[in-house]
Amino acid sequence: MPESREWDEFAVADMWDANAPVWGELARLGYDQFRDYINAPAFMAALPCVEGLLGLDVGCGEGYHTRLVAKRGARLIALDIAPKFIEQAAADGGPIAWMIASGCAIPLADQSVDFVISTMCLMDLPDYEGALDEICRVLKLGGFLLFSILHPCFSVAGSEWQLDSFGRRNGLLVRNYFDQASGYVEEWIFGAAPRELVAGKRHFRIPRFRRTLAGWLNPLFERGLVLERLEEPHASKRQAQRNPRLAASRIVPYFMLLRCRKP
Repeated sequence: MPESREWDEFAVADMWDANAPVWGELARLGYDQFRDYINAPAFMAALPCVEGLLGLDVGCGEGYHTRLVAKRGARLIALDIAPKFIEQAAADGGPIAWMIASGCAIPLADQSVDFVISTMCLMDLPDYEGALDEICRVLKLGGFLLFSILHPCFSVAGSEWQLDSFGRRNGLLVRNYFDQASGYVEEWIFGAAPRELVAGKRHFRIPRFRRTLAGWLNPLFERGLVLERLEEPHASKRQAQRNPRLAASRIVPYFMLLRCRKP
């Protein structure tokens, strides 16, 4: 089992800033397939009507989801703690206000935005509760928070895929769900990218801050947020047949998506 490590947001920012150049390059070439084919479609399907509303994207990265939501007619403010991600995002232009800032210190007034989105970011923050406090502070009454994360029940260090007699994945053995390290670093790169393209490129180094399902949900309820929708995005049967890389998402969900309302 990985060892726990303490982090502050500045160390996390440095790590993501180092990830940003290769991440942005490969994602924009279409190699973040789980985002493009599974996560983003489910996220946009769960997004209510936002036409004419002012929204905030916390942890926008290179701006993929920000741009999708802006196309629905929303006005967007987008922040990320990694300057190189904001540099990539802002280079596309468009009516989006990009800013380098922490989700735990959002530079906006109280009750100033109609909705908040966050895609695959809150799991990478050492202070989830602090970010929720800030999100609730800037969110107007009646506004919603829509966010996606790695599924806490199945993104567990030490888990092992189970194989059938043909060597195909047919289950996942999850170990030590309640006794997980937090703050350890994973290293990987998009598996869909050709080997010759990623040869010599720096692999992503990502700090993981482990929470159980209850550890994700209870802080929402403690702040008075009302859960409206929960999704576990996965590939369709047709997608799994056409792209075997996505097929394991039909065995266990890799992601979880939640939409909450501030009453």
